[in-house]
Amino acid sequence: MTASPPPFRDPELPLDQRVDDLLSRLTIRERIALLHQFAPAVERLGIAAFRTGQEALHGVAWMGPATVFPQAVGLGATWNDDLVRSIGEAVATEARAMRARDDRVGLNLWAPTVNLLRHPLWGRNEEGYSEDPRLTSAIAVAYTRGLRGEHPDHWRTAPVLKHWLAHNNETDRDTSSASVRPRVLHEYDLRAFRAAVDAGNVAGVMPAYNLVNGRPNHVSPYLREHLRTWTDQELLVCSDAGAPSNLVDSEKYFDTHEEATAAALVAGVDSFTDHGTDASVITGRIQRALDQGLLSDADIDTAVRRHLSVRFRLGEFDPGQGPYADPASHAFDTPEHRALAQEAAEQAVVLLKNDGLLPLPEDTRIAVVGLLADECMTDWYSGTLIRRSTPLDGLRERFGADRVTFADGADRVRLKCEAGWLRVPDSEVDGQVKGAEIALDPALLTGRTDLAPLTCGPEPTEFALVDWGGGTWTLRAPDGRYLSVADDGFVRASADGPGGWVVQETFALVGHGDGYLIEHRGTGGYVSVAADGVKVADEPQVFTVEYLERGEDAVARAAAEADAVIVVAGNDPHINGRETEDRTTLDLPPHQERLWRAARAANPRTALALVSAYPYAVAEAHTHLPALLWTAHGGQAAGTALARVIAGDVSPAGRLPQTWYAADTDLPDLLDYDIIGSRQTYLYFDGTPLYPFGHGLGYSSFGYEDLVAAWEGELLRVGFTVTNTGSVGADEVAQLYTRGPREAAAGLALPHRQLAAHRRVHLAAGASCRLEFQLPLTELGFWDVRHDRWAVAPGAYEMLAGASSSDIRLAAGIDIEGTPIAPRPVREAGLAATGYDEQSGTEIVDRTRTTGDAVCAQAGGTGELVFRGCDFGDGVGGVSVEVAGGGAVDLISGSTATTVTVPATGGAYDYALHSSGFTVSGVRDLRVRLRGPLRLARLAFTATAPAAAPELRSETA
Repeated sequence: MTASPPPFRDPELPLDQRVDDLLSRLTIRERIALLHQFAPAVERLGIAAFRTGQEALHGVAWMGPATVFPQAVGLGATWNDDLVRSIGEAVATEARAMRARDDRVGLNLWAPTVNLLRHPLWGRNEEGYSEDPRLTSAIAVAYTRGLRGEHPDHWRTAPVLKHWLAHNNETDRDTSSASVRPRVLHEYDLRAFRAAVDAGNVAGVMPAYNLVNGRPNHVSPYLREHLRTWTDQELLVCSDAGAPSNLVDSEKYFDTHEEATAAALVAGVDSFTDHGTDASVITGRIQRALDQGLLSDADIDTAVRRHLSVRFRLGEFDPGQGPYADPASHAFDTPEHRALAQEAAEQAVVLLKNDGLLPLPEDTRIAVVGLLADECMTDWYSGTLIRRSTPLDGLRERFGADRVTFADGADRVRLKCEAGWLRVPDSEVDGQVKGAEIALDPALLTGRTDLAPLTCGPEPTEFALVDWGGGTWTLRAPDGRYLSVADDGFVRASADGPGGWVVQETFALVGHGDGYLIEHRGTGGYVSVAADGVKVADEPQVFTVEYLERGEDAVARAAAEADAVIVVAGNDPHINGRETEDRTTLDLPPHQERLWRAARAANPRTALALVSAYPYAVAEAHTHLPALLWTAHGGQAAGTALARVIAGDVSPAGRLPQTWYAADTDLPDLLDYDIIGSRQTYLYFDGTPLYPFGHGLGYSSFGYEDLVAAWEGELLRVGFTVTNTGSVGADEVAQLYTRGPREAAAGLALPHRQLAAHRRVHLAAGASCRLEFQLPLTELGFWDVRHDRWAVAPGAYEMLAGASSSDIRLAAGIDIEGTPIAPRPVREAGLAATGYDEQSGTEIVDRTRTTGDAVCAQAGGTGELVFRGCDFGDGVGGVSVEVAGGGAVDLISGSTATTVTVPATGGAYDYALHSSGFTVSGVRDLRVRLRGPLRLARLAFTATAPAAAPELRSETA
């Protein structure tokens, strides 16, 4: 007689019942084992091993050949939700297909990244969609819907959003703290995550490396207070790699790893990504935390239940493993996927400027020049290209190889030291790095030791020398291979390109007398000559550089002989701006500046095509060149797409997903997360950008008319008509913005305008369409710090329709009956220190290790908080401040002022109440000055002044 399967394998039972049944069958040791990224098999129950985490930012990454779509910022530039949803479906389908033949491919996808592109110098700019929370969330909803699939119960893949929360810096990323005040938290950072969670497409989130308000994200109370309140669905929180250990090792937030691991688990981290495949370290910490009473069985069961919930939804415990396990649905590198990759690359191209140069006629003789002209770049989160198209490839295919000339613009040099000329051994001219090998292990890109190292001798090798800016250079051998340094320290011409977690292909030329020391950026050592070959060592060798030809001379020759020039410039995604490395400037590297200037001097019909992971400040190029384009690195079809736009086969309709500033001086400090106070992004920036958010031109023109706005109940209905008034069919990205009532903004900094909705539409020449949008009235709101709530102010709002945030074609006013912005009831409710309207010289820190916030002066100096509209009623006579540390708190309101002196209270979390007389009445502004190394949590006001020394109340975290 055959035993019936256990309840957890019965797909007819409710999910919760199945999860509970399986959980009950696991021992405590087995449960703990499931909490590491690499969860082992439970053979006695027939349960397979499971790995959380498969990178799939713009295609399946690191697991071999796959369809490679444009970078995430490029997908954001399409402003096309439907297209991105289709890409998500394709990526998830390929993940399933790849898993069918390789069980190392996971179905818990760590994608997309929804961190807002607040600051363009962030090294991981390429991973986000936009600086705007609404556009970011719209694209994220589309991508995760495609990844998840449409089945009501079964998921094609299980996407995890990255990185919770307020994460925009690689500099000191595991120890720096983002100071995020309540308005920025609610109006900006949380909104990027919420829509995808609300839509039911998300299996979980990944906390970021950094701290927010002095507390590491991996023990953030926001996971409980916000994220998990948005949905009844179980969400799996997966740690970032190594972050659990950082809580002790680099952040020193806890004294022991057992305390740290327990705190993270209790806060809501369910899967620990730490120590690679060695799960014993984490499971040992959890077991010891359990033994020490820092954790309960219930804490562990809660996390295990979330882990199992994801696996059930993926169909793992169903007969046949669910509908998405059907081999008939396993599509990989299909014609449809290839066409989708090309369409996405075409839609991502943004025409920044065009004075009539583009599109180029069929018979144009083109010089395509520049360091990226014959490159199809991948990045750290790309899959291995099955096929590739560079701008040179695309233009030759489109215009004919005989009509396209090429110059890469690299400097041609020879390098000599006392031992002779630097040279690549003749026996290695055919060595190549295999792309499939790289995909399976990215370290192989720079780890080859099977090739002979460089030598020095009487015969020189000519190298291509490129200055990428910031003191970073690469050297390329005649066969195209890059000089690289492997673990054995020898220098070889062995790499297809820069890459790896620590890039081994970049060098710095350090002036030394009449020559140079060649510093290896990856190790900090210097290129030196030894008996067995050229290697990196502590003792440097002095080299002289003989220039055979400057890159700009070759570019000028090619440009002079052409009818038009396309200069392709930008970045290598592994150099000067990537994960672990922020940029230091918006400027284009000087080498590339020289190239476009040389091209223009030789031929004024020059266009600059920027192919990059982030914005540049190219004001000079905008002034002097007739046309500029931008696209993110566009994946496998990048070159074909760019060529079709240049030829006019496609009218460009990409739109900028972030502001392009004119100069570095427009930027705040990288670590300043207060977009309101420091006037960041198009929402608050008071200057004139080089190119505004939402900007993008095309080869047609569009008219806007008949804007109508009305509200019914809790919905705002807005409609307008768009007409293609040009002579060619083209896409238009219609954008709807809102602007809040100015009369309600006294003392309240509202955005200049904010995106409410968008739609990309294709219209034939002369065609029109009516666009209708429905918005919840709550979308017009803001976080009212005076009353700690979301509110919609009453008054006259403006609906703004147009082609960009600064190209507004139509405006309509509408009166909204919102909630009046009442004064702060400070006499009854007091003041939370973080509820300020303005600040200078302060930062938000953790109130305790587990919850709450406080404010302190930066570096223990002096800072000030401003609270507008404080209602003291018919009068107060005293004030109490809840503080930790020592120093003084000054309160100033009009001509009334007092100082509360604070003796040192002990530790950073040892709070006490201190009081002083403070007589004030009516509604007025209050300034609070903090002096010294103290933390202010709250202020309370009393009807009478204190009659005696205050009673101290201590709270310890």
